Amino acid sequence: MRINKQGNFRPQGQGKFRSLASAAPEVGSAWCGKVDCFSGEISRLQCTLLASFDKGYEDVWLIVTDVAPAQAIAVWYGMRSWIEGGFKDTKRGGWGWHQTKMVDPERAERLWLAIAVATLWAVSVGGEVDANLPASSLQALPERHVARRTATKRSRPRMLSCFARGIITIVGKLIRGDGLVLGRFVPEPWPTTPSVPKKKNTKSKAHVAQEAA
Repeated sequence: MRINKQGNFRPQGQGKFRSLASAAPEVGSAWCGKVDCFSGEISRLQCTLLASFDKGYEDVWLIVTDVAPAQAIAVWYGMRSWIEGGFKDTKRGGWGWHQTKMVDPERAERLWLAIAVATLWAVSVGGEVDANLPASSLQALPERHVARRTATKRSRPRMLSCFARGIITIVGKLIRGDGLVLGRFVPEPWPTTPSVPKKKNTKSKAHVAQEAA
C-alpha cells in the first residue's frame, strides 16, 4: 500500500518516531526496514517500509507491506496497475461480468471459477504468441524512414495485451477450423527500475481555454 509522507515512523527497536519524509529525503536516496508506522496507538502498523525518491519524481514513494525487507523492492508497486487491467478483462474488455446482474453468491462463485480458468487460458495462449513475435528493428528500415526520425530510444509498452492477443488467437484458430489451442506461460523479469514519470501539462487554464475558442 502506498502512503503519504504526512506521518511518522520509527525503525523497530528504536524509541523515537520521525517524519516519513525523512526516510528518503532527497533525489537518489532510498531506505527499507521493519518499522512501527504512524505514531498514534490506534492507527499504528507494524510492517516493512519501503522509501524511494527516484530521479524525475517530485516526491518520495512510501510503500508499506508485509513482505520482508530483503524480499521487497519499492518499484514493484508499479505492478499494481495490472489490477486495473484485470478489471477490464473481466468486464467490458473481455468476459462481460458487469452484464450478469447476479445476486446469488453461489451462482456468481461458479461463474467466477469459469472466468478464472478462461482468463488463464487466454493469457497463456497470448503470452506464448507475444513471446514469439519478431523483435522490431530500425536497422531494417530505409535511412529516411519516419520511424528513424521519431525514435526515442525508449522501449514502448506492449500495444496489445496478452489477454487480448490470446482471445484473438483462439477465436481465429476456431474460425479456421484448427481446433482448440493451448499456450504456455512465459515469465518476464520483475521490474528493477521505476517507470518513467508522466509529464505534467504545464499549460495554464487560460491558455487551454484560448486554444479551445
